[in-house]
Formats: sequence, structure tokens, C-alpha cells
Amino acid sequence: MPEQQTATTGWRAPTTPTPPAAAPTGRTTVRGSHAATLVAMCLGAMVTFLHLTATVSALTTIQRDLRIDPTSLVWIPSAYTLMLAGLILSAATLGSRYGRKRMFSAGVVAMMAGAAVVALATAPGWVVAGQLVAGAGGALILSNSLAILGVTFTDPHRRTEVITAWAAASGVGLSVGPLIAGALLAHVHWHGVFLSTVVLGLLTLAVTTRWVAESRQPTSRVDLPGLLLGTLAVAAAVYALIEGGRNGYTSPTVAAAWLTAGAALVAFVVVELRTAAPMLDVRLFRSPSFSAVMLVAAVSLFGFTGVSILLVLFHERAQALSPLDTGWRMLVLFGLYAVTAFAAGQAIRRTGFKAPLTLGLLLGGLASLGLSTHTPGTPFSQSWPLLALFGAACGLVAAPATAAALASVAPAQASMAAAAVNTARQFGAVMGASLLGTLLSTTLIADLPGRLAAHGVPESTRTAVQAAVRAGTSDTATPPGPVRQALAESLTAGVQAGLRVNGVVFLAAAVVALAVVRNRPHRHQPPAADRR
Repeated sequence: MPEQQTATTGWRAPTTPTPPAAAPTGRTTVRGSHAATLVAMCLGAMVTFLHLTATVSALTTIQRDLRIDPTSLVWIPSAYTLMLAGLILSAATLGSRYGRKRMFSAGVVAMMAGAAVVALATAPGWVVAGQLVAGAGGALILSNSLAILGVTFTDPHRRTEVITAWAAASGVGLSVGPLIAGALLAHVHWHGVFLSTVVLGLLTLAVTTRWVAESRQPTSRVDLPGLLLGTLAVAAAVYALIEGGRNGYTSPTVAAAWLTAGAALVAFVVVELRTAAPMLDVRLFRSPSFSAVMLVAAVSLFGFTGVSILLVLFHERAQALSPLDTGWRMLVLFGLYAVTAFAAGQAIRRTGFKAPLTLGLLLGGLASLGLSTHTPGTPFSQSWPLLALFGAACGLVAAPATAAALASVAPAQASMAAAAVNTARQFGAVMGASLLGTLLSTTLIADLPGRLAAHGVPESTRTAVQAAVRAGTSDTATPPGPVRQALAESLTAGVQAGLRVNGVVFLAAAVVALAVVRNRPHRHQPPAADRR
């Protein structure tokens, strides 16, 4: 049986049919430049992650300018990751059917359009709307950029190199997003931050239009019922998590959202079991190792996204740092993530999957718990080692999770397994942003009255401050000293609560990875339906 080297790892797994991204059936192509194709796909990956971290870095300024309440603020990053999670599986199918270059380009246009809406927004609703559009574009970009690279670079060894470069470009986007946002916020209005997405998108589109080859597989079918039900389930769950922090988790609207999420999930499973061309073959979850890897992948981005939001708000709101100073501090986390993710992808052949997954989750949990002890007065000299450790820990999980997912299923299902692990990551990202962000806002509001009283703030002032925080109209730069200290301490309490929860989640996932994940690919595997 021939062997193929997987796109994001260094290990060899047996294959039978060529993955859909490289399938010749019904495919039409035009000649393009390999080097320019790699550049275009790397630019696309960079812009999707740059937009995310730039958004997180601008949250404090957006909140102050638009007077957004803490719960509504959570929707800004969550809307972007929500659309990524809901559409990333179907985005690849759309590319196969209607043209990968066409769908990639449509994604770039959607990303630029969404960023432009945010840049022109004068109300919170428009910011969220722009984020939804940008997230849809991001899903098209990420799925089809990988598919285009798979079609263009057919040699397994060369494909590994270019996908590694693609992953590195994603890390660059993560790293420079806060720096670009910080530099722009120091000189222009926050709207200008999102114009960086438009500029980079235009460059990406120019290279793509001129040099990238078109390819398609017209036999691919879009699983519309699965798309709608899956997106509904995720959206309803996110709505319940975020709005529950404002209205109570037992309120009628939130309870209805939970019921909707549950019903949509059940219907999704039923539909996917019965359709001939499912968006996600749920039978894959009969493999305990595959199910465990999906959990691990979700947890890694749950923490990476959620903790990034918590730390940015902590630095800017509790420690009163500028966005640029915050960006330099977050570069430690994002930079170590990118470097470690690259190194882990190269080392899997020697280590197997279990060791890096378990070690990454264990170290990430310990780093998160360590960061939860920090206060507004903690100097950067004490915090940067834990920031570096957490970034490296999350990077340690990235490539091994994809490799372990492919090793847990039959070779013919490798392409769907890779898409599933990407979906799990994005689901984890939206859950991290919504759950940890909501925990921060609810803890802040609940903790604030006691902090204000402890600092001797008069009752009339306490009432006004609490009302301002709930409405999103408070500004930690202008209140008197005692009020400012109380606000910083209350926000820190929310950040600490989120970091503790994340630490426990990481440590629990480490136990699952150690106990359940298969350590190395098997040369011959039975069909997924036969494994129990």
C-alpha cells in the first residue's frame, strides 16, 4: 500500500484514495505559479488570524468609544469565530464544487467587506455584523487555501514544506495583529485598525487573481441541511452562554436557546447519519481516539482564544497599559505559539502523538493557573515566563492534534478527519471567547460592589459606577483613585476566574489525551464503523 506524508505533520500514514483536495475526478485547472500560489495562500492565512488578534487588541478602545456593555462586548470576537466554526466544513465543499480559487477569492472579498463595515461602524450592532461577514470570509479562506496547496503541490514532501509555511504565516498573523493594532491606536482612531485587513486583503486578491490556478471537483455535493443545523446548534449555544451572563441562565430566552441548540444537534446527527454525502460523518466518533482528539483540539483553541481576550483586557484595563505596550507583551504568547507549533509538526515522527498532546495540555493548564495569581501590580518580569509557557503549550498541541485525528480513522476518511479537527478548533475558539468572556463580565459586575465599599467609595458614587459598568460607559482612566482601583481589582477577579477555569479544563483534557489518544498511526486500520 502506498504511503503519503500528511500535510501538517512529518509522519507517514498509509493512504488509499487521494484526498479530495488532490482528486483528479472532474477537476479542471489552469496553469499558475507555484511560488505565487504559496505566497497568496500564506497571505490569506495571515489576514484571517491578524484580524482576530487585532480585534481583541482593540476591544477596550471600541468599548469606551461606543459605550458597549460587558456582555455585548463579548459578541465582537465571538461573532467572528462563530462564523468560522459554523462554515469551515462546508467551505471546502463549496470550493470543490464551484472552484477553489473562486471561493478563496470570495472569502478574501468577504473578509475585506466585513472589516470595512467594522471600520465604518458607529454602533455595536454594525461591529458585530461586520465580524459575522468577516468570519464567513475567514472560513472560505482557511478551507480553500489548504485545498489549493494540496492540488498545487502534489509531491508529499514538498506539500509538507508548504503547509508548514502556511502554518507559520498563520502564526505571523497572530503575532503581528496586536502590534499593528497597538501602533495604529496610538496615532489614529480604532476604525483604522480594521483597514489593515482591507489592505492585506487587496494584496492577497491581487496575487491570487494573477497567478493562482483554478481547480474544482464538480461531483462534490453541498450538505445544506447539515450546514444549517450545525450552524444553528453552535449559534444557539453561543447565544445562551453570552446572554445568560446578562439575563440569567434560567431566563426564558436563554432556556429556549439551550433547547434550540440541543434539538439542532440531535437533528444534525440524524441528518448526517442518513445523507449520502454528509458534511461530517458522525460515525467517525465511534473511534475513542478520534473523539478524544476532537476534545483536545477544541480545548486548545478554547484556551488560546479565551485566555488571549482575558489577558489583553487585563493589561489594558487593570494594568492601564497602552494597546502597543499590550501588543509587545502578547507577542511573547503568540510568538512562542507559532515557533512551537512549527517545531512540534517536525517532531511528531519521533515522539508520536500522545506525548506532545499530554505535555502541551499539562503545561498549558499549569501556566494558566500560574497566571491566575497575578494582580494589577505584577511586573512583566514575573509574567512573561508564564505567557511564553502558555503560548508554547498551545503550539505543542496544534500539529499533533491533526496528525492524531488522521491516525484515528480509516485512510479513506483522512480528508474529512482533517476538516473535522479544524472545525473542533474553531468551535473551541468560539466557546473560549464566549464562555471565558462572559465569566469575566459576570464576575466583574458581581465583585464590584464589595470592592467599591472596601475602598471607601460613597454609596451614591458606588451606585453610579455600577450602573456605568453595566451600561459600558465607565472609563478606568478618568475616575478618582479609589474607584479606579476597585474597577481594576474587580476586572482582575474576573480574569483570574477565567484563567482558573481554563487551567482545570486543560488539565482534565491532558488526562483524556494520556488515557485515550492512539500514540502512532497503524499501518492497516479497519473501517471506522468496525472499530468500537
